[in-house]
Amino acid sequence: MAGAMLTQALHCGARLYPQRIASCFGARSRTYGELRDRVSRLAAGLRELGMQTGDRVGVLALNSDRYLETLFAVWWGGGVVNPVNVRWSVPEIAFSLRDCETRLLVVDAAFAPMVRELSERAPCLRTIIHADDGAAPAGMFDHEALIAEFSPIDDAGRQGDDLAGVFYTGGTTGKAKGVMLSHAGLHGSAIASLAEGVVAEQDVALHVAPMFHLADIAFLLMATMRGLRQAICPRFAPELVFAAIQEHGVSNLLLVPTMIQMLTDDPRRTDYRLSSLRHILYGGSSISEATLARTAACFPGVRLTQCYGLTEMSPVVSILKPHDHDPVADRRRLRSAGRPLIGVEVKVLDPEGRECPRKVVGELAARGIGAMQGYWNAPEQSAAALRDGWVMTGDGAYVDDDGYLFIVDRVKDMIVSGGENVYSAEVENAIAQHPAVAACAVIGIPDAQWGETVHAVIVPKPGMQAPDADAIRTHCRALIAGYKCPRCVEFRDALPLSGAGKILKSELRAPYRASSAAGADGSASGA
Repeated sequence: MAGAMLTQALHCGARLYPQRIASCFGARSRTYGELRDRVSRLAAGLRELGMQTGDRVGVLALNSDRYLETLFAVWWGGGVVNPVNVRWSVPEIAFSLRDCETRLLVVDAAFAPMVRELSERAPCLRTIIHADDGAAPAGMFDHEALIAEFSPIDDAGRQGDDLAGVFYTGGTTGKAKGVMLSHAGLHGSAIASLAEGVVAEQDVALHVAPMFHLADIAFLLMATMRGLRQAICPRFAPELVFAAIQEHGVSNLLLVPTMIQMLTDDPRRTDYRLSSLRHILYGGSSISEATLARTAACFPGVRLTQCYGLTEMSPVVSILKPHDHDPVADRRRLRSAGRPLIGVEVKVLDPEGRECPRKVVGELAARGIGAMQGYWNAPEQSAAALRDGWVMTGDGAYVDDDGYLFIVDRVKDMIVSGGENVYSAEVENAIAQHPAVAACAVIGIPDAQWGETVHAVIVPKPGMQAPDADAIRTHCRALIAGYKCPRCVEFRDALPLSGAGKILKSELRAPYRASSAAGADGSASGA
């Protein structure tokens, strides 16, 4: 599969439109011709510093044009990327580096102070490259100096089943697992997403989701394959997003639902010209109908596309297209994750591994072009997650008569209260429709009588009077069955988020599990 190489997009871009802008970061821009030249020179520097074919190279940095260059340079030189979660602690990062024997690490100024402790905790590290403005700290090589010093080298031509990246996932709930993805898997998922219309030929893309996350790397690959101008924000903040849309004429961006909610609820959006925005991609977690309605009202005419996926599938599994977001046509589909991506097959299995009938909830399994090769150095976990070519997603789901996929909950997040299954996503969707709720998360907490009880954590909408627990329950009873309504409600100023913007339910559960382990009954007062 000679075409299934991730660097092919750079070759095409430099040949077809060498003067077209490829990246914009701050006041700096690079053309596709410049990008290919810089990538090939940086790859030469990486090889000179000891990167051999198949070696893992870590990237611990905020979003930037140099992050984009580093990814492609590692692939160009024959290496394997290990994008590091910037929200992790030093011990968590060190584990991921040790686990896959990462010898080279690229850092920016924000994370350079961690290097000493990381080197102590991960002795496999041999070489540190500083990819930022200003002089490199002592003991580190400079990104720009490497590009200036070395001549371009030929592309190593890694492709097909060659390993492209080790992407660590799951560190928030236990030992992180390194998902092994191939060139063919990442390339194929991006090509299929393009065929589904996820990005258009004339788009201007904005990277504001963290670039270590596979969702944004997939977006980056699609944008590069299309030869798009790609604006880059170092991190997510509503004012940075608004300013980038206005300055660069951004038409397409990728967000997670918490980011969408923050943009729609930020009154500063009216201070900016946002008329260029035409398309918002979203995924990473469920989104409420209320948030979708607010988004449509705040950004009229902007199309919405949901991409449901997981790292183990490179990452897209299914797509809910813009026409499926029309509540007039079929409001029910707003709660779905769409239909399978071209080249992806899904099925829903019961606990015995039998395929469930339509509309019956079970565990979702997927197979196709993006399926992972397994978890790094974890054969037992790989065998459990990969069954006859099918990736077990860990998501509870069902498929309707029209082939639309509905994700009801993470299997591990399902609440069993009094013998009844309660899916947190359904309760969250009901709570989110309350006009005074900005965001919410629902978890199950230990209860002496019911086994588990439904607990809601709510962030009130700024400028509005916060509802009390009874008001939330009364609101929910009009939408869902009584046993699903939250028996206890907690109000917070913010929800804990991962580096990718997902709500960390493990942190919300932690005090209740600790209390239960200590011998408390864990029941809540309902306040």
